[in-house]
Amino acid sequence: MFKTIVPITLERHKNKKIKPINNFEFAKGVHIASVMAHEFPKVASVYPIVFIEDKANDEFKPVAMLGLEQGENLFLSDDAKKWNASYIPAIIRRYPFALAKSGEENRFTVCIDETSEFLNDSEGEALFNEDNTPAPTIEKVKQYLSELHQMDLFTTAFCHFLKENNLFTPLNMKVRVKNEMKNISGAYVINEERLNSLSDEKFIDIKNKRYLSVIYSHLSSLAQIERLLGFKDKSLLETAKIEERFEEINDSTKAESKKTKK
Repeated sequence: MFKTIVPITLERHKNKKIKPINNFEFAKGVHIASVMAHEFPKVASVYPIVFIEDKANDEFKPVAMLGLEQGENLFLSDDAKKWNASYIPAIIRRYPFALAKSGEENRFTVCIDETSEFLNDSEGEALFNEDNTPAPTIEKVKQYLSELHQMDLFTTAFCHFLKENNLFTPLNMKVRVKNEMKNISGAYVINEERLNSLSDEKFIDIKNKRYLSVIYSHLSSLAQIERLLGFKDKSLLETAKIEERFEEINDSTKAESKKTKK
């Protein structure tokens, strides 16, 4: 999604402007989007949340699944002008801006994707005022990215806690799309059995760290994989005929009735 990220500087971007996002073409091939712990409750109502391993940095990070295959975003309209969900992850909403570490410790620089179609010379809000000071747009972006950075620190600590307590387990799931079986793998989820086996002391620790709601949001979000399957195979979204809806319960009732008679 981000291709050429560079720091925003007066020398380089003095006359640049930023247009409002009016399409999501930049996210067309994005099948996972990084999310932060504070987003989990809203994300869980729409997307499956899983964790991927960053082996280079020896850590895990949470992502929302936007598709079941690489390069597939199932939440975009055909023309990529509409995002078909009630919540859009922050990393998508902040595009084309990003925050990067500067040379100094605990110092960050506001950056921008120079390949973005929203960055131009004539249309939108200016990045710098006529007196060469940062325009309100930059100030708003800086504040927003700073808030996201604080949330990211909390998320990193959360993932470290899960790893230290051996709560991650590989996600291995087989799903049927039309007549083809697909294997969903390469990601991790929280092992609910291990979670429930933790000591009371550890559970209180989770509560005090404010991780409980984050954990349960993740676990409940996994049911959203069915939503992705429905987007890929429209037949799975069809409502069963009314006489078929109760077959399962009727069958179980009949079976139970036979046992009672015996």
